[in-house]
Order: sequence, then structure tokens, then C-alpha cells
Amino acid sequence: MKVEQLFTSCLAEMTYYIESNGEAAVIDPLRETEPYIRMAEADKAEIKYVFLTHFHADFVSGQYDLAQKTGATIIFGPNAKADYDIYVGKDGEEFQLGDITLKILHTPGHTMESISILTINKNGEKPYIFTGDCLFIGDVGRPDLAVKTDLSQKDLAGYLYDSLRNKIMPLPDDIIVYPNHGAGSACGKNISSETFDTLGNQKKINYALRSNMNKEEFIDEVLTGLITPPQYFPNNVKMNQTISTSIDEIIHKGSTPIDAATFKEMSEQNDILVVDTRSKESYTLEGTVPGAWYIGLDGNFAPWVGALIKDINQKIIVIAEDETRVNEIAIRFSRVGYDNTLGYLFGGLKNWIESGFEVDKIGSMSAFKFAKRLKNGSMEKTMDVRKESEFVSQHIIGVENFPLDFIHNNLSEIHPKKEYFLYCLTGYRSLIAASIFQANGIKKVTNVKGGYDDLIETDLPVSDYVCPTSLL
Repeated sequence: MKVEQLFTSCLAEMTYYIESNGEAAVIDPLRETEPYIRMAEADKAEIKYVFLTHFHADFVSGQYDLAQKTGATIIFGPNAKADYDIYVGKDGEEFQLGDITLKILHTPGHTMESISILTINKNGEKPYIFTGDCLFIGDVGRPDLAVKTDLSQKDLAGYLYDSLRNKIMPLPDDIIVYPNHGAGSACGKNISSETFDTLGNQKKINYALRSNMNKEEFIDEVLTGLITPPQYFPNNVKMNQTISTSIDEIIHKGSTPIDAATFKEMSEQNDILVVDTRSKESYTLEGTVPGAWYIGLDGNFAPWVGALIKDINQKIIVIAEDETRVNEIAIRFSRVGYDNTLGYLFGGLKNWIESGFEVDKIGSMSAFKFAKRLKNGSMEKTMDVRKESEFVSQHIIGVENFPLDFIHNNLSEIHPKKEYFLYCLTGYRSLIAASIFQANGIKKVTNVKGGYDDLIETDLPVSDYVCPTSLL
């Protein structure tokens, strides 16, 4: 038996490929199909099953395209309904895969169709459990993401408690827990950076598996501290329940080269958004197409696309650093359901500039210079765009919190004639925020290079107490 965990850091998502004696199964595939097909070809194996632990909210999964290309059966758990052919498995149902058995454990709570998948080898041993979003390393799935249900969050949390106690915790302590997400995913509150662990160790360190915790205590702890999920989550659930556009069509359209003159015409249309995906350094040094948003490909690209671009059907044209990555850019947009990428600026920003077109630039400042100017009071508006939880934990005294997550809700309170100085932890999120400020008519905006990581190396006073202040 072969088990491979494929970790996609941008989404903090884990997909699994299992092969035994010429037959393969894929659990929770991403939208692009080629990686799984290539793995099966290398093993001279047939992909027999595609298992979905639930209808995902944080990404668009690739079960339909993968089944169409391989003839695999798509398997969901009880209560699942889709607009395409699926096999709805029963609790305890077993599926033969080569020399091993894959057994469905219905583990509702995160959603009502959620399942975990237990492996049983030919000796009857149980080496692995794929827990989906039921059990993470150090955490459990949040019970507030189910779409179109009459159940409350408390009801779902109660189901999750029962699933963990009755289905997961009785398994052998040495079984390896393989979850669907890692640190950074919005599907849990505080998921560990580890991507697998033994169940026995999780019983010792995971707050949700405490042996002396009753159901009421569990519900309180699981529901405490939940923040509003990203706005694109319900859209992704709906896309996962229906037949979405073929990934091949999306890549073909998104990798269309657009000459500079045409790109300019398109960028000036109200229904088209320009997204600059280059590095922080290139974006800052060279500038960008007027009105473009910066969302760098080498950061947490897909989650920020989903969090910030409100319309899932938004038409998008892109600026790429490397034209060999335009296929990847289209794929990464599509992973969170943004299928209307129309192409990229051929020749990059260099071609734009050589065509005589103007660029917009974001101001840039070192942490040392920021500290100096903050102390002498020569900056008009200073903002920390990290999450509220980060800010509350520790922040620079005298700087206000303006979380990037909620930038669209608060833009109306920004004054076009004032000058703003923004930072986050490393400079990535603040550059995104600065680009959105500028696209909305705020021309005097400066990003602090290195962000909070560099600022705490200066002599600025740091506080872990948030004084009440107005937003602006």
C-alpha cells in the first residue's frame, strides 16, 4: 500500500493518493487533475475511486473532472446531494482497493455529510484514518460552515462531539491521523503546522479530545473565538455541488496573451479587474497598471483572492512576473472558484512601459524610517492591517488596526486627501491593502517594508493592551 499526502500551502490543504496492487483512490482532490493522473500512470494503476470527505467551502474540488477523465466513481457520505453522478456511501460501508479496504465512518459535525475514511490492510490492521475536516492536528473543524441547514451551530458542534467520541477516539492510539487542512486554513481556529500525527498523541494535546470534557464544555470551546468565514465559502460549496467549468477550459482562457494596447482598453472597463501577481519587490520597484490590485502569487494567493474579490464571476486580467507561470495563475484563481480569468499582459510590465503607458507606484519605507517618523509625529495616518487577533496580541503603540480582511467594509472611512502608512507582519498584506487604497483614489499611501517583523527590532514601544480608539 502506498499513501501520499499532497500539501498545497496556499490553501493549507491536504489531498491524498492511495495505491494498492494496481488500484488507486484520491481523497479530496484539488481542481487540477494532472497530478493524480500522472501518479497513477507512474504506478501503472487505475484510479478507481474519488472520495470527498464533504462539500468543501474553502476550495473548489476536482472530483467531476477527475472522474470524467479516469472513469472513477465519486463517493460521498450520507446526506450528500449533487447535480452529477455520485455514489452515496453508508456509515460503515467498505470499498475494496487492491489488497486493502477503505471504510467510511460517518462523522457529521463540520457538515452533515462529513465522513472520515479508515484504511484496513489485509492483516486487519488499521494504519491510517483520513479525517477530512472532522479532526485536525491540534484542532477540529468549525461547525458553522454548513450551507442550507436547519441545524444551529450548537447542534452541529454536538454532532461533532459525538463523531469524535464514538467514531474516532475508539480507534487504536497508534493509528496515523491524516486531516484535510493544516495551519492557516479558515476551516479551524488554531490548526497545528504539523500535517499528521498519531491519534494517541492527539488525545494528549488536542483540546477537543480531552477525556474529561463533556458535550456542553466541548460545544462552548469549539464555538468560542470563531470569526466570520471568508465571503467566498458559500459560493465554493455550491460550485462543489454542481458541474463547474472544465479546468482545461479555464486554463486555456486564462493563459491567453493580451497585447499592451488591448490590455489597456480592458483595464479601463468597469467590469474587468486587473490583478498584479508579481513579487513584492517587482511591484514596488516598477509600479503597476493604474487601478490594478496587488495579490502576489508567492503569498497566500488563493485565500486572499476569495476574501477580497466579492464577485465570484468577476472578469480578471493579470500581470505575471514569469509568463511560464500563467497556467499556474489561472489554476490558482480557479481553486477558489474564480473562473473568469481572461488572459495576461503579454511581455509583462516592461511591454506596458515600452508602449508608453503610465504606471502607478506605491510608496515604500523601511521600518527604521517609519519608527523615526512615528516618534516625531510626522506621519498623518498609520495603520496595522493584520488580523484583529494579531493586533490584540501585540502591536505598536499609537498605530490603529485596519484589518485587510474587512477592508471593503471600512473603505468609506478613508479620506482621499490624507496620507496613509500601512504595515502587516511581513509586508505582503499591507501591499495588497495599499494597492486597494490606491485603486480607490487614495494616492498618498506608503507600505512599510518588512512589516511588524522589522518594526519590533526598532525602539518603538510595543503593547499587548488595546486602548479604545476610533477607527480613523
